Amino acid sequence: MKTLKKLLCTALSLSLVLALAACGGNSSGGDAASGEVPIIGINQYGSHGSLDNCREGFLQGLQEAGLVEGTDYTIDYQNANFDTNLATQIAQAFSAEDAALMVGIATPSATACYAAAEDKDIPVVFTAITDPVGAKLDSGNITGTSDVLPVQGQLELIRAIQPEAKTIGIVYTTSEPNSVYSIGVYEDLAADYGFTIEAIGVTAQSEVTQAVDTLISQGVDCISNLTDNNVVGVLGSILEKTNEVGIPVYGSEIEQVELGCVAGAGLDYVQLGIQTGKMAAQILTGEATCADLPYETIENYGLYVNSSALTEMGLTLPDDVAQTAEEVGPTA
Repeated sequence: MKTLKKLLCTALSLSLVLALAACGGNSSGGDAASGEVPIIGINQYGSHGSLDNCREGFLQGLQEAGLVEGTDYTIDYQNANFDTNLATQIAQAFSAEDAALMVGIATPSATACYAAAEDKDIPVVFTAITDPVGAKLDSGNITGTSDVLPVQGQLELIRAIQPEAKTIGIVYTTSEPNSVYSIGVYEDLAADYGFTIEAIGVTAQSEVTQAVDTLISQGVDCISNLTDNNVVGVLGSILEKTNEVGIPVYGSEIEQVELGCVAGAGLDYVQLGIQTGKMAAQILTGEATCADLPYETIENYGLYVNSSALTEMGLTLPDDVAQTAEEVGPTA
């Protein structure tokens, strides 16, 4: 029986790789001069609000740059479902089909694309990466946009809403360079605002809710999310636990606040994607190369609040924050 299961798993994996290699609609390559429509392979690490918004913004950016799908490019979109091995298989399939451009949404997918594209020198564009330098994606035939978190803005927001709070809990994935980088920034700045950070590292999404249970048992005053893919992927389960015990959770972008976090200082990921799409358009049309376009960091951020979630936690939004924050969630 075990042998049969192994054979079936092997057959399914082979079928997946072959199916991925055959993707891309009617296109079979990226040579526009030969009359073929160039393929843009989009490798998205998983599905949650910020990554989905990046993809939608990316497609919008291509259109705003004047490109027409089906004429100037065709999209081969694949989702790795938070599986690093699958992200690698997807990137290898893009290379096998001679994609004209690879797009990596989140660090694991971008890293996989960069590795798969290197032998054929296929340009790679990334988005939703906090620390391209730490991920070693800052040189070569690659560029994109960085979503460095406005940690200082988040700490200011938490202090304004919870003036008596002392401890902030954070769950992060130890293998995600984005999260490791952001934890370091939190720890560097927290004391300036009178906070201590209780950070718990996990290695898989299945460990996230247990880590949240640990933070609750430690009596943290609140939890602050990063744009950590494993954590955000189970945000609903996190909020069930924290709402039950009255611990507010702060999001790092608008989608997390819409889902029930009390507030957050964060980026607009649709705009991040649009900026990325416009960079990709320049590369696809030959207007520029990756070397001509150093990766860009989004510095402007917004404040988002969910009044319903604040009320549930017994928290009041200070007037000065209310004047600049955008209301999202059920009452928006």
